[in-house]
Amino acid sequence: MAKNCIGLDIGSSSIKAVQLKKSRTGYALTAFGMQPLVPQTIVDGAIMDQAAVVEAIRALWSRLKLRQKDVAIAIAGHSVIIKKIAVPQTRADDLDNQIKQEAEHHIPFAKDDVEIDYHVVNPQNPMGQTELLLVAAKRETVADYVQVVRDASLTPHVVDVASFASQNGFELNYNLDPRETAVIITIGAAISNINIVRGGSSLFTRDVTIGGNAFTEEIQKQLGVSADEAEAYKVGGSYDEHGVVPQEVERIIEGVAEVIAGEFQRSLDFFMATSADANVTRVCLAGGTAKVAALHRAIERRSRLTVEVIDSWKQIEIDPGLDRGYLAAHAPEALVGLGLALRSPGDK
Repeated sequence: MAKNCIGLDIGSSSIKAVQLKKSRTGYALTAFGMQPLVPQTIVDGAIMDQAAVVEAIRALWSRLKLRQKDVAIAIAGHSVIIKKIAVPQTRADDLDNQIKQEAEHHIPFAKDDVEIDYHVVNPQNPMGQTELLLVAAKRETVADYVQVVRDASLTPHVVDVASFASQNGFELNYNLDPRETAVIITIGAAISNINIVRGGSSLFTRDVTIGGNAFTEEIQKQLGVSADEAEAYKVGGSYDEHGVVPQEVERIIEGVAEVIAGEFQRSLDFFMATSADANVTRVCLAGGTAKVAALHRAIERRSRLTVEVIDSWKQIEIDPGLDRGYLAAHAPEALVGLGLALRSPGDK
């Protein structure tokens, strides 16, 4: 049985590694860690400073004492286009060619500049068509991510899309009724993803270029404090030993939360307007900003749905040597890495 890859989530504010092993009941976590990245190292999913990313990966491998070199990585942002399309039914061996031709009508990049893949959602809809998710990723972006991994002396076996990795991590931990539709919102530092799923399939997915940095930047701007101070205030703490949090912080956080929740709601409204049997029952939040209470309230108020924070370790056995407090604190941030750690060398 092939050993799983280590899930290597290269985000815009940090790099995360998740290592699993198969256990009698499912999966056990053997390693998890995070390494911060300097701001602007990665912008909108594009790597600006390759050397800094390589150094961070090496530092994380060294700190976690990881010897395994096989990794799965993911990309997100404007370099990735995901569209749901329907094509006439055809034989499986003709489908590849048909999709490549069809892709030209849906992708705003030159066909020679992209890698194209697809996932069949419904082999036959009522119109007799095959419904599928078409995925196109800029070759240059894929090559950049693959290169930093190789430069860190690791072997990239799988390049996934971050929203699908989140979905795989979510479905491992949460048993949804096949008729239930859930909204998974993964809030990164700079990019957030909305993925609406039912019965193991993604019905709608969209990346938006807003995330946790919006809180930090607004606190910095309005209070004239450092990035570290603003980050501490954002997560409900204080920066100095006196434990004083300026009164204005809550007002600023609530204002930004409304803007972000409004952006998410626009995607949800679009889906509801174009889907006959939506039956959305809950919103599940992942990512470093998932624990901001004001954001929960804003999303609940707008969507009128239950909002919960995803626990990436809910159904995972934890190695006794790992720090459970650290794992609990970062459980929402580990979802993409967890989904990637389910992949094996040789996966498509």
